[in-house]
Amino acid sequence: MKTTLKLSILVLITVLGISCNTKSQSQSDAIKVLAPTEFKAKSANQTIVDIRTPEEFSQGHIEGAVNINYFDSNFMDQIAKYDKNQPIFIYCRSGNRTSAASKKAADFGFKEIYDLEGGILYWMKNGNETVK
Repeated sequence: MKTTLKLSILVLITVLGISCNTKSQSQSDAIKVLAPTEFKAKSANQTIVDIRTPEEFSQGHIEGAVNINYFDSNFMDQIAKYDKNQPIFIYCRSGNRTSAASKKAADFGFKEIYDLEGGILYWMKNGNETVK
């Protein structure tokens, strides 16, 4: 009886460990952090999402970007309108919000998520333009 219980617990722990590792692995496979030059090249004619507040967005954003405020209660509902099988390019001010948003998008099932390294601040520091 004790041996069966120990074996059952061991199997349960192993299965849970594999499940957690699989999720982490698939999430990390879906998210790629890109430097501004690579982000600019790859995002041409793709879905670019600026997750800053509308006020931040109005101060300047990447041309063609749509604004979906990360702090809105319906943030994931708005992201969900996009095709999960198509690449999505996400950025914020400095990269902090983008990391969390990318993880949410990966958990939701997006397969290809590109995160702008350093956010729009690093984008501009590298000589890239923004539009108002």
